[in-house]
Amino acid sequence: MKVIDFYSELEKLYPRELSCPWDNDGIMVCGDLGSEIRKVAISLDASLAAVRFAAACGADLLLTHHPMLFRGTKAVSEQNLGGRKIITALGSGLSVISLHTRLDAGDGGVNDCLADVLGLKVLGKFGDAESPELGRIAETEPIRGDELACLVRDRLGCRAVRYTGEPGKTIRRVGICGGDGKDFLQAAADKGCDAYITGDAGYNAAQDISDEGLAVIEAGHYHSEAPVCGRLAELCAMICGAETEFFDSCAYKVM
Repeated sequence: MKVIDFYSELEKLYPRELSCPWDNDGIMVCGDLGSEIRKVAISLDASLAAVRFAAACGADLLLTHHPMLFRGTKAVSEQNLGGRKIITALGSGLSVISLHTRLDAGDGGVNDCLADVLGLKVLGKFGDAESPELGRIAETEPIRGDELACLVRDRLGCRAVRYTGEPGKTIRRVGICGGDGKDFLQAAADKGCDAYITGDAGYNAAQDISDEGLAVIEAGHYHSEAPVCGRLAELCAMICGAETEFFDSCAYKVM
């Protein structure tokens, strides 16, 4: 399947309309939209290491969640990181596609994958005016807040999570937003959630919202979003039947 056709199929499942207005994702780099996809490297992050891995393993495409070009590359040369990524990809005949906030909001995406790994039943979606469907509301059998924090830690393979709130608080209704979820703390509280699971919320914001009764569990940006890599592999198999290889872009390893 050609790159352009593969991306068109992705867009049917995760249309750009689901993306936040400030987002930049889609086809990041492609020297030939008509080139064939036979092998895909999958990574949460489009880091330089991920690009080099994809090139080295003979992949035709690097498929990621976080955009390769996000903050604006002003020049393409070996002297800047964005330029090195582009040069490495194009020099290896590698295309790069990233699905960012549309994959957070869309069905079967980041937040549904996170809920599934944690064994939580999704009841619906929530967010704000800009991203009304980005987060998830889920339910669980009654569980203490500190016990839920330990469950999140163990299921996601974290060294630790940060729990802010009353340890013995009974949790039944949970808000979920992988990655940087601080903007949805109040929305989760307004939806009647007892706890909120995210990657990063920020110390002060978590303290403030916990005083209003919402316990906050922060598992780290990477660990709260990494489960979606399995979904990306499923999409490759479903859409084009390509061989896939995973690149682990985690910044640290458990020793």
